Amino acid sequence: MNHGHGTSRLVGVGVGPGDPELVTVKGVNALRGAAVVVVPVMDTGERGRAEATVLHYVTADKVVRVVFALNERTDRARREAAWDAAGERVAELLRTHGSVAFATIGDPNVYSTFTYLAHTVGELLPGTAVETVPGITAMQDLAARSGAVLTEGTEPLTLVPVTAGAAVLREALEGPGTVVAYKFGRLAAEVATALRETGRTEDAVWGSALGLPEESIRPAAELDEGPLPYLSTLIAPAPRDGGRGGKL
Repeated sequence: MNHGHGTSRLVGVGVGPGDPELVTVKGVNALRGAAVVVVPVMDTGERGRAEATVLHYVTADKVVRVVFALNERTDRARREAAWDAAGERVAELLRTHGSVAFATIGDPNVYSTFTYLAHTVGELLPGTAVETVPGITAMQDLAARSGAVLTEGTEPLTLVPVTAGAAVLREALEGPGTVVAYKFGRLAAEVATALRETGRTEDAVWGSALGLPEESIRPAAELDEGPLPYLSTLIAPAPRDGGRGGKL
């Protein structure tokens, strides 16, 4: 796709949950087709998951690390300053190189840093063409690895980030259908309680570091053992009769 020399192009590429084989062919082509590939460097200890995946497909000299204070929950001013600096850096790269790919774990349109980045860059460089390439999400990967079926028949699916607390999760668990929780590592004990009190523990599974050497996939009944990695995923399948639901 040629937008002409005057247009800079920013592509958000979903690189999946960590297993390098779960990058799409389109994603690989987008990473290789961009002049530079930006990877977010975080301060969570989870740093480098997007970068590690990207390095399977492009050479290190093409990768630019940009610091995002993604884990700054308390100091809003500091977080926004970090965002603005990251946006400025990416805008500068676009001015210099014309095309930039931004690698995000999972999918760029699902709880991703890319949305905010694209907005910031759009203000700094009006007319920038912004595109996204979808990626495999952690819930899809966990379903595949655990045998938990995400949805059957007419079941709804609710995706809840637990960063805001367990109340929203509990509300979802009290409803019908399958509930998926993201980013609940810190609140593992609260999540375990919510599952137990809504009678949803039995078929539920959690996983972290999917597709990586330190991968862990376990029944949710084993959740009480303390904090988990920040990027942990939980699937609580819809209550199903007939025992057809996926069991770990």
